Amino acid sequence: MGNIAQNAEVWNETWDWSQRGDEWSQWWGGTAAEWFGALLPRIHPYVPTHTILEIAPGYGRWTQYLKDLCDRLIVVDLAERCIDHCRERFASASNLEYHVNDGRSLAMVADDSIDLVFSFDSLVHAEADVIDAYLVQLARTLKPHGIGFVHHSNAGSYRALNNLAIRAPDRWRGLLIEKGVLPDLYAWRAASVTAESFASKCEAVGLACVAQEKINWGRGIYLTDAVSIFTRRGSRWERPRRVRRNPFFRWEARRMATLYARPS
Repeated sequence: MGNIAQNAEVWNETWDWSQRGDEWSQWWGGTAAEWFGALLPRIHPYVPTHTILEIAPGYGRWTQYLKDLCDRLIVVDLAERCIDHCRERFASASNLEYHVNDGRSLAMVADDSIDLVFSFDSLVHAEADVIDAYLVQLARTLKPHGIGFVHHSNAGSYRALNNLAIRAPDRWRGLLIEKGVLPDLYAWRAASVTAESFASKCEAVGLACVAQEKINWGRGIYLTDAVSIFTRRGSRWERPRRVRRNPFFRWEARRMATLYARPS
């Protein structure tokens, strides 16, 4: 997985944004199917609300829905290209604020100001140093009863298999990943992050990680991703952490795409 500079180069310069990120939702049958089938059901207790912070919105794939669930939406991305596009795409929306950051800073966000921080299908590419930096600042910026909903990597749980995939001959690697025998290196998940390391960092900075769902992504059975929900200590949402393994996430997507998604 790349560092901040490499991520900035990919998303700001080399990535083909002609589909505005919707290509990543094709396996769900489209972006709307993924939003209403996977994301909104997972955040519905926390919305609508006053102020939402979205970290790494890309070209606004989820921004288009989040903006209607709050009075104020702050979007922060390290790619100026993405922020420029969002500014143009949502020009008619009066409740958005746009910021380009350095890939780890939330200095532009005031203390105790955020009701919900949301990031999905972005910070899975962020290594532990970035995740740690964001959590330090979210402990400052979340309101006393604020909630975080962050999709991040759990690939660090499969270090041995990841190393095996890296060492596998090129002619075999792709086939073994396609068959689900090896973790999907091509999904570019951060190898230094696990669900447990995320929860531990929350604890260290004064946040309570209250729920984690470990999920598979794309190919195979490996739970390379995680969704964590966290809040500030003393929040009305605080409770002992619950961890669930969901090896059926990719089948949720297949079901939505096959049965419920509107045909393209």
